[in-house]
Amino acid sequence: MPGKRVEIYDTTLRDGMQCEGVSLSLHGKVRLALRLDEFGVDYIEGGFAASNPKDMEFFSEIRKHEMKHAKVVAFGSTRRANTPIGEDQGSLKLIESGMPSVAIFGKSWLLHVRDVLRTTAEENRRMVGDTVRFLKENGREVIFDAEHFFDGYRDNPEEALAVLKAAAENGADALVLCDTCGGMLPHAIHEITALVARTFPITIGIHCHNDCELAVANSLEAVRAGATHIQGTINGYGERCGNANLCSIIPSLALKMDRECGRPDALKELYGLSRFVDNLLDVPHNRHAPYVGESAFAHKAGMHVNAVEKNPSSFEHVPPETVGNERRILLSELAGGTNVLLKAVEMGVEMSKSSPEVRQVLHSMEQMEQRGYEFEAADASFKLLIQKVLKRHKSFFDLQGFRVIVEKRGPNEPCISEATIKLNVGGEVAHTVGEGDGPVNALDSALRRALTKFFPSIKDVSLTDYHVRILDPKEATAAKTRVIIESSDGQDSWGTVGVSENIIEASWEALVDSVEYKLFKEEEKTAESV
Repeated sequence: MPGKRVEIYDTTLRDGMQCEGVSLSLHGKVRLALRLDEFGVDYIEGGFAASNPKDMEFFSEIRKHEMKHAKVVAFGSTRRANTPIGEDQGSLKLIESGMPSVAIFGKSWLLHVRDVLRTTAEENRRMVGDTVRFLKENGREVIFDAEHFFDGYRDNPEEALAVLKAAAENGADALVLCDTCGGMLPHAIHEITALVARTFPITIGIHCHNDCELAVANSLEAVRAGATHIQGTINGYGERCGNANLCSIIPSLALKMDRECGRPDALKELYGLSRFVDNLLDVPHNRHAPYVGESAFAHKAGMHVNAVEKNPSSFEHVPPETVGNERRILLSELAGGTNVLLKAVEMGVEMSKSSPEVRQVLHSMEQMEQRGYEFEAADASFKLLIQKVLKRHKSFFDLQGFRVIVEKRGPNEPCISEATIKLNVGGEVAHTVGEGDGPVNALDSALRRALTKFFPSIKDVSLTDYHVRILDPKEATAAKTRVIIESSDGQDSWGTVGVSENIIEASWEALVDSVEYKLFKEEEKTAESV
């Protein structure tokens, strides 16, 4: 039904934390919860009340903050088999959490009832009903997650539906169908969800895992079939292959299915939320992610770029700004004059389409690419290339020489790297030494030490990433090397490239471009303010 509201239930703080290699401190969990609330999700699952003391600390801490929109949810399970509900510690912990909303999972697949719980189907249904009723009697909103529901339904439809009935008859506010193994296909999700939605006149939800890379598709199919509650995580974090990615689900619901979800004006903040979560978890951002990846609206082929310039919808399924992203023009051997022109305009360089410099830049770029350079991730080096072709480039300093020493004094001693640099800056010689964990780090340290006296803004620049690629591996240790450096001054980020048979020289070239780009930016700001 067009315009129908879909509840967004975020489980990044619980299910997302089961992802290999990620974790959050208590402070980090609170920060993320507040950001999710600001974004406008409906539910924030804070953690497993009975199994993790840190999660209980989170519930205590989050009560000190007033939520603008979201309900914080404590997660738990049905009571243990053959245990009176009043003696079940997991159920009591859910009450102790102080959260007005709780989510409990219960088994809906007989395989799990027999082989994991080691109990009967009848007792399993009593476990579900008793726990839901106990929580409702204590004033909680209860969301029942039917774990392994789709596998259970395929195995024994009557028993899977009986488990849902036990939850619904005892007051559950929502029934969430879980594809816990992540193995279902969209058509089956639609068929089974539609049947459940016809059978139970309460909120029906969906919780999908991504083991077949169908979690987003399955979640959207469930909505088409009648579900009005979707569970997932930011950027799809989760156990094994991850959970349904809310950064794909939310814009698809809003922009393609005409469903209301979250805060109406928050969609343009989606890119920022995605990056915030990655930074908080200290995980590299997936540049190829739909909607929120850096490459989601990046255009490379010359004909595509030409078409996008005339009409963006020719190669963009939604405007990038609707999700807070932006269009990017890439430069490579596939580029045409339109790429060069649009990239130059994007970077603030004035050029006209009929300008002969466009062809000159393209020619220079093609020559450099034949030597191993590439500019897709080195936008700053490309801007400097334009400046050189337009005869606008000026050198802020001249290298008189550098030397790098790597010394190891014993088998158990760390390597020591030291770089010495001699520069001429406006007629004055700067001769400095820098140390680092490696030769490039030492070289960077010496370069910045030499220049900071003349250009104080250099102290704000830091190297955020360093990539090395061997271009002709058959040449072994004599192979040509491409180095790409990513730099940031805390506000902007930029990439630079260097190529040489010597990795130190390639690194030096990329370092120099990084510093010169920063100094060009400072000059432009000064000129604009005059």
